[in-house]
Amino acid sequence: MLVPDDLKYSETHEWIRLDGEIGTVGITDHAQTELTDVVYVELPHVGAKFEQKQAIAVVESVKAASDIYAPVTGEVTDTNTALENNPALVNTDPYGQGWLFKLKLAALDELAVLKDPAAYKAQIGA
Repeated sequence: MLVPDDLKYSETHEWIRLDGEIGTVGITDHAQTELTDVVYVELPHVGAKFEQKQAIAVVESVKAASDIYAPVTGEVTDTNTALENNPALVNTDPYGQGWLFKLKLAALDELAVLKDPAAYKAQIGA
């Protein structure tokens, strides 16, 4: 199972990739595998502000709908509009074209509670 080394992970299977104070967020390969075929993604609105661990988006699959939680506190700066027409990108490229949204981080210290790749691999038994 793929767990990239340049990301931080939440216990609820979201990942974040930092570029300065902007974090790109998606769900992990493990999460998309558990969900199976993603058929719809409800993304947050640009400009919306969310607290760490607050529900921020929804991913629906043929099996279930799952809330996506903000891995850190911040303001949404961008969303992946490609998912509107092709939600399956979450399945086929979860760490690339299947990203969900970008957040401008409000508190960099919140990154300390996220898992590094080794800790996330231990969580999922990889």
